[in-house]
Amino acid sequence: MTKVRLEAFSDGVVAILITIMVLELHVPHDASWNALVPLVPVFLTYVLSFVYLGIYWNNHHHMLHAADRINGKVLWANLHLLFWLSLVPFVTGWMGQNHFSTIPSAAYGIVLMCAGIAYYILAHTLIAAQERDSRLARAIGRDRKGQVSVLLYAAAIGLSYVNSLIANAIYVGVALWWLVPDRRIESARSR
Repeated sequence: MTKVRLEAFSDGVVAILITIMVLELHVPHDASWNALVPLVPVFLTYVLSFVYLGIYWNNHHHMLHAADRINGKVLWANLHLLFWLSLVPFVTGWMGQNHFSTIPSAAYGIVLMCAGIAYYILAHTLIAAQERDSRLARAIGRDRKGQVSVLLYAAAIGLSYVNSLIANAIYVGVALWWLVPDRRIESARSR
C-alpha cells in the first residue's frame, strides 16, 4: 500500500482546519485600532493553534517520508490523529472567545493531550508496519519528547483549575519546544 493518498488526505484535512480557525477572527465594524482590542485573545489562540497544527503537519510529513510502507492499521491510526486535530478549531475558538478561562483552557489541553497520544500511536503503528530495525524505528527511538509533552499537557489541564495562564504558558512552551522538526527523522532520511 502506498502512502501518497494518506499524505494528500492528511495535508488536505490540516489545510481545512487552519482555514476554519481563521473564520473565528471576525472583522470589526469600527475602523479604529480600539476595535481590534476585543480580538486579541481570539488572535492569540489562533496563532498558538496555527503553530500547533503546523508542528503536527511538519512532523507528520517527515515521519511519513521516513516510512517505506503503510497498512490498514496505519490508516486508522492516522484517522485517530486527524480526529483530535479536527477539534482544535473548536477549542481554539472557545478559549479565545472566553479569554483563556479555566474550562476552555482545560478543554484545549485535553485536545492537545489526546492529539499527542494519537501521534504516538500513529508513530508506533507506522514503525510496526516497517521492516525490522527500520530507519523510522531508529529515528523515533523511545520518543521521550512526545511522552514528556503528553505529561506536560496533563499537568497543564490540572493547573488550568489553579490558574489558566499557567496552563496556557505550558501550551506555549511545548509548542516552542516542538517548533523545529525532529532532527532524528531528518538524519534517518539522509542515511
